[in-house]
Amino acid sequence: MSSSLEGKVALVTGAGSGIGRATALALAEAGASVAIAGRRLERLEELSAELTAAGAAVQVLQLDVTDEQAVAVAVRSTVDTLGRLDILVNNAGLMLLGPVENADTTDWTRMMDTNVMGLMYMTHASLPELIRNQGTIVQISSIAARVVGRGSAVYNASKFAVNGFSEGLRQEVTERGVRVVVIEPGTVETELRDHITHAPSKAAISERVAKIRQLQSEDIAAAVLYAVTAPPHATVNEIFIRPTDQA
Repeated sequence: MSSSLEGKVALVTGAGSGIGRATALALAEAGASVAIAGRRLERLEELSAELTAAGAAVQVLQLDVTDEQAVAVAVRSTVDTLGRLDILVNNAGLMLLGPVENADTTDWTRMMDTNVMGLMYMTHASLPELIRNQGTIVQISSIAARVVGRGSAVYNASKFAVNGFSEGLRQEVTERGVRVVVIEPGTVETELRDHITHAPSKAAISERVAKIRQLQSEDIAAAVLYAVTAPPHATVNEIFIRPTDQA
């Protein structure tokens, strides 16, 4: 392993698959100890075994980020077990597309609770330690924070909220040495679309993405690594990355 993050500790949410999993692997490869958080324990344990075999220090955190008390416990456990916290990657999220008219509003609640409140709970719980260590917060946002699409109004709203919260936070903490990074991927080949409950929307996006070369989780992990390994005096505040084929 390289040592660009040697001695650093990262906590990655949504680490059981996709971008979160790839990011945990990339940070560990760069020398960081990694706390991997998510709801699916078996996925986390598989990843933990892979990271441990490669020589990384790992902590598994079975966590629902919408549970504020559980989030606080997870952050404290990370610091107690791994010794500190330098990098938070807020990756856990849902994309439940569908029209506003006749919507199942439980999808809205689930998405806002995870994409917005979960991210905010994680940030709030981690901030004292990140301020102490002049750490970095990475928010995995989306192209949906920039480009509004028909049938994705609430998902757009959740990602606009992520960007607004992150910029306000940046202004609070940047002069204290804390870096806030927003990464906005376009279409990435992950499980994110599998959770869509509105059948027409799911079919439409599946047809659309089948026509392009999608980003891979490793592409986003590389962007995260680039941002968190920038020199301390420099902050990569925003990375907008999408497939070359995506208009």
